[in-house]
Amino acid sequence: MHSATHQAIAAVWRIESARIVAVVARLVRDLGVAEELAQDALVAALEHWPREGIPDKPGAWLTTTAKRRALDHLRHGKMRDDKLQQLGADLEAQEALVVPDFVDALDAARQDDIGDDLLRLIFTACHPVLSAEARVALTLRLLGGLTTHEIARAFLATEPTIAQRIVRAKRTLADARVPYEVPRGAELAPRLASVLEVIYLVFNEGYTATAGEDWMRPALTQEALRLARMLAELVPREPEAQGLAALLELQSSRLAARTDREGRPILLQDQDRARWDHLLIRRGLAALARAEALNEGAAWPGPYVLQAAIAACHARAATPQATDWVRIAELYALLAQVRPSPVVELNRAVAVGMAQGPQAGLDIVDALLDAPALRHYQWLPSVRADLLMKLGRYAEARAELMRAVALTGNARERELLLERVAALPTEAQ
Repeated sequence: MHSATHQAIAAVWRIESARIVAVVARLVRDLGVAEELAQDALVAALEHWPREGIPDKPGAWLTTTAKRRALDHLRHGKMRDDKLQQLGADLEAQEALVVPDFVDALDAARQDDIGDDLLRLIFTACHPVLSAEARVALTLRLLGGLTTHEIARAFLATEPTIAQRIVRAKRTLADARVPYEVPRGAELAPRLASVLEVIYLVFNEGYTATAGEDWMRPALTQEALRLARMLAELVPREPEAQGLAALLELQSSRLAARTDREGRPILLQDQDRARWDHLLIRRGLAALARAEALNEGAAWPGPYVLQAAIAACHARAATPQATDWVRIAELYALLAQVRPSPVVELNRAVAVGMAQGPQAGLDIVDALLDAPALRHYQWLPSVRADLLMKLGRYAEARAELMRAVALTGNARERELLLERVAALPTEAQ
């Protein structure tokens, strides 16, 4: 019984933690303290819910508990009486099952560009006082509640490195007394790029989960898509914001087709395209058109616009055979110039393999075998195995697939890789 309750608590926490941290941070104005108070609420749930049962509104219970901890913190810090009264009235309203509206009124009075706690949380964590790497790592931790392992996987970095970044980032923000707000005017642009990257990485973690039993984490993809849409509205003249929104709309359109009824992964080439969400495709193509119009006359498109254009090639193809792989390979070549990375090269290898044949793709992959960033990246041996299979080199493909199995932390992905191993012929035919 307790095990089921603990699983439920973990699920609720995964969904609600970012909002709880964001709400508390608005009150205490310190991200590190806000996360500690939110964690205190989680500990309280672990103590009370197994005995008393899961409340009807578990998210509200956690938020109320975290606010109580914030109230104690503010009292001990001898904060202004009006802040204490505000928080106390909020708690009383929640306990009376009344939904308070004065918090929204206070937010409106502050005249922020977007009255949204989560965006305020992101922009605060992305303050220029932090390095770009620290901004992204901290926001992933606070926004998605991701573990250091999951963030390290997204960064292709070690867990101790990421843990140190997060601790130092919170300390730096506290020491610098960074205001908890959405920037306006000239302050917005310098912080936009890291915010875009945060949303992108959160979506990726939801699209293909680093670890666990599930192939995807839909709550993360939905949250990232919501934030991308809001950000595109906040900065409507920024092509990269429109490009990211386009990319996430188009990628989200495939979610229903990416798993079967048992939750097993279905790769792009095998998906039933009738299950793709055509409303999201239309939204994505419209956002891409806006981004391209804004980019007209620029020397280079930005990386999110280019990735959205790649996703659009897939979205426009009625069948896998109709996919314009030549165009996709060209777009990846551009992306490799705009934002060079081993991962981009690996994706380019897939496209080149489809457009020009498996040997051409394998040549690109083989040039990446010594790349340090891909040493523990399971998609490198997985892609190499696919190309080797197409060349009839089955023994080598089997070895690469087993290497990918050893590297992945996702149970569903491991099952898929093992199925591919079992399906391999024992010799060339």
